Amino acid sequence: MSALVQTDKKLLPALTAAAAAVEEKQYLTFLLGGEMFSINILCIKEIIWYANLTEVPMMPACIRGVINLRGAVVPVMDLSSRFGKPSTPVTKSTCIVIIEVETQTEGERQNMGLVVDSVQAVLEIASSEIEQAPSFGAKIRPDFIEGIGKVNGKFVILLNVNRVLSTEEIGQMGQMSGQAGPM
Repeated sequence: MSALVQTDKKLLPALTAAAAAVEEKQYLTFLLGGEMFSINILCIKEIIWYANLTEVPMMPACIRGVINLRGAVVPVMDLSSRFGKPSTPVTKSTCIVIIEVETQTEGERQNMGLVVDSVQAVLEIASSEIEQAPSFGAKIRPDFIEGIGKVNGKFVILLNVNRVLSTEEIGQMGQMSGQAGPM
């Protein structure tokens, strides 16, 4: 009987590794400038239609403004602008994806909205179908990319939400825009 237990102990790491290899995570996919991107669904609080945005003076160019979400002020980022591309035009399918991100203060979280062209679907992507982000050739900063997922023969860019929505980096951009002042 002890030989059986020893064998099972030897198999346990292999079974755990096999389970991890087929582990699937869910990602919300959306279009932005004709490209497909995705965010881990665990970061997403809700999706709303684009409406009632209040512009705030002296904010970084990528921050479109704020919305009132059930009494809470939520900053809204134009993801296209954050990637260094032209601002997202507002259409009938434009949405704001509400994301929960880590703040500069450890342990605190903040809601932030992302303007996207349209939300597509929730996909399950196996860990084995996700490759590391390329270090060159991407149209956005490599540190914004968590990985590249393969779904039905197509590639989906998996965004690193905490890097894209870094409150520290966005705060620094706001300070720079405030220092520029009127000319």
